[in-house]
Amino acid sequence: MSASAALMAAAEGGIIGDGRTGANLALGVGALGLVLGRLSLASGGRRLGTGSARAGGIAAIAAGAVGTLLAVLHLATASGGPGTGNGLVGAVVAVPLGLGAVLLGRRALTVRRRASAGPPVG
Repeated sequence: MSASAALMAAAEGGIIGDGRTGANLALGVGALGLVLGRLSLASGGRRLGTGSARAGGIAAIAAGAVGTLLAVLHLATASGGPGTGNGLVGAVVAVPLGLGAVLLGRRALTVRRRASAGPPVG
């Protein structure tokens, strides 16, 4: 199974469970991205677990992008509207959650880059 086929099947909830599974997966991945981004941003130059703050920022960006992609795929393939039990509302919530994770990860990388460059000259 190719990666795109696996993402489509996960977004549709076709791998396991009902139609809400894809939205729940997108919500979980987006929330994980937010946690990683927040930890990376709060680490203040300290090590984050076994990796660096830079690695945490990159992981947050990746998790946020995957969560957003899964949510958009679920929105595109969902039938019916809100309240039908297909996870449409969860997918709508997962989109800004994933985008927030991307922004937090990007901010963590930007803060680390400025901190490593030192004070401005002049």
